Amino acid sequence: MTRHDDRLSALVAGRGDALVRYAFLLCGDRGTAEDLVQDALVRAFSRLRPPPEPPRSPDELTLHGPDGRTTIEHLEAYVRATILRGYLDSYRRRQRWTVRLPLVAGPDRHEGPEAAVADRTDLEAGLARLSPRQRACVVLRFHEDMTVPQVAHELGIAEGTVKRHLHDAMNALKTTIGTPTGKVTR
Repeated sequence: MTRHDDRLSALVAGRGDALVRYAFLLCGDRGTAEDLVQDALVRAFSRLRPPPEPPRSPDELTLHGPDGRTTIEHLEAYVRATILRGYLDSYRRRQRWTVRLPLVAGPDRHEGPEAAVADRTDLEAGLARLSPRQRACVVLRFHEDMTVPQVAHELGIAEGTVKRHLHDAMNALKTTIGTPTGKVTR
């Protein structure tokens, strides 16, 4: 096995479930989330190769992109960014060829006695109603615990745009999910 195979195996064994959960929060479908993760891993590892000079550390790999070589120290972060880009790109491709259909409301009853199940279902339904940019902003801001400047940098948009997407998303989620006090918590 090569070094890349070892790193791929270690990443999938150690963080594969977390990567799928992250992708699921973005797309809302388990099968699509698994496909996003697999595509991101293929993209990431197909571009990796050993550095031309002896590595400074055993974990050092290089990525060849349009700007030359970049050291990738946190491979998982790179794969997460690739998942996010893949999700946004797939949405754009679908929108070019399809017409938006109104969202169909799910059933009013929730299976299981636990309130957490109902809350999770409501959250998934609320996230499904958001635009891809709004959903990406919400996931990065609240699930990944990034600051607004970090979200803006990750998505390549202005901070004001991130704030606007978050504001619109929170209002949409408030109407779907509701809050105990009637106010959106930040």
